[in-house]
Amino acid sequence: MTDRIPPVDPDKVARQRHFAISLFRLSGAFIVMFGFLAIMQRFSWVQGTKAKAFGTIMVLTGLFQFVLVPRLLLALFRKGPPQ
Repeated sequence: MTDRIPPVDPDKVARQRHFAISLFRLSGAFIVMFGFLAIMQRFSWVQGTKAKAFGTIMVLTGLFQFVLVPRLLLALFRKGPPQ
């Protein structure tokens, strides 16, 4: 008895990958907006220089997630599954 892997629909895989990349970009954009709101001190729980430091960290994290993570995922997807 051999375990057979069922055939994979390439269109379905492409849609799933596009959805994952889009979610990372969208969440990165939200993190950037949250960071700018913190820099502008719109939250009562963080004010002053702590707000600016926190907001800067959030903006940099969001930009990393918006720009670099999708490219890393694309490289991973092009590489293919491990053999």
